[in-house]
Amino acid sequence: MALPSRASGGRPSARATDTALTLVVTAVVVAWTVVAMQYEDEPLSSTLVGWALIGVGCGALHFRRRHPVAVAVVTLAVSTVYYPLSAYDGPLMVTFALALYTASAEGRFTAAVALGVITLLAVGFGEAHQTGGNRQIDDTSLFMLAGWLISLVAIGRAQRTRTAYLHEVEQRALAAEREQEARARESATEERLRIARELHDVLGHSISLINVQSSAALHKLGKKPEPSAALTTAEEALEAVKATSKDALRELRATLGVLRQADEAAPTAPTSGLDRLDELVERARSTGIEVRTRTEGTPRPLPPPLDLAAYRIVQESLTNVTRHAQAQSALVTIAFTDADIRVRIDDDGRGSADEQAVGSGIRGMAERAKAFGGELTAENTADGFRVSARLPLTTIGGTQG
Repeated sequence: MALPSRASGGRPSARATDTALTLVVTAVVVAWTVVAMQYEDEPLSSTLVGWALIGVGCGALHFRRRHPVAVAVVTLAVSTVYYPLSAYDGPLMVTFALALYTASAEGRFTAAVALGVITLLAVGFGEAHQTGGNRQIDDTSLFMLAGWLISLVAIGRAQRTRTAYLHEVEQRALAAEREQEARARESATEERLRIARELHDVLGHSISLINVQSSAALHKLGKKPEPSAALTTAEEALEAVKATSKDALRELRATLGVLRQADEAAPTAPTSGLDRLDELVERARSTGIEVRTRTEGTPRPLPPPLDLAAYRIVQESLTNVTRHAQAQSALVTIAFTDADIRVRIDDDGRGSADEQAVGSGIRGMAERAKAFGGELTAENTADGFRVSARLPLTTIGGTQG
């Protein structure tokens, strides 16, 4: 099967090359024959037939890539008829040489070898039957012809091998490029999802707290209390909003730090983790919900990605409690074992699992747990609602940050 050829980088196409080569070979053969006509004479009929054969042999070269074997047969047949007939002995044989090389280069190796052998046998047979020992080609020339034909076939075969190798290299390079692009797109998608999840957790939690704190203050002020009580309520609400927004800005800067330019300084804000759990619980308490914490097992330092994942699960769960559960109290339990860390958040709210799941980020929490080889469940209980997560300590996966 012929390898595909294509013009690129400004190089001429295969058809243009064939046309140019055909014209060059035709010009050489015609010029040689015209010069030979000055020194030799032959009947007009032989001359006309000779020129016709020259036209057929040279013209056939234009189709050598599309029909390599057929062109080789035609040029061989033309040469076989031309040389015994014509007295001018021009270089028409070069058309067969090019056709034989092309047949081998286009993958028709067996046919090229067969044509070469046929040519040698035909020449040998013709020379052996010359009358009176009047040979046109001596033994040395016959061996040179054999070497010439073998060289043409071998060079064509080598060119075929080189073309196939270059084609394979090109295909591998294209495949590698496509794979690299796919990996880059996949990495970019994962990074966008990670950043989106971080922003959802940070902003969703803080804005929810600010909304609850502001609503509570407005509710109290709507009862038109005494000026001093109203001022105290407003101050408490504003202090809570200030603290919450400050923490939100800190975490937002840390999250957006991954988007900084290479020459910018790395963010210096501490990464959120379970060591900041007290701050998180205190902000949730400012909304009027009684939040308690409990630790089981022996606390231990956690890898930063795992520590952040556990923190975010608690953060998002408390956000759901303040926004959806209509709860009065919540209990955050952190349990350490040799194999994993378990996080559980129980509340006494009246919302169902479906109500809390809508827009609550439970899917994001589940994705965080799954990224580390863990699992997360969210379900109704007899007393309210529970979120439970298990994060193995032996597997640190994903690109959590």
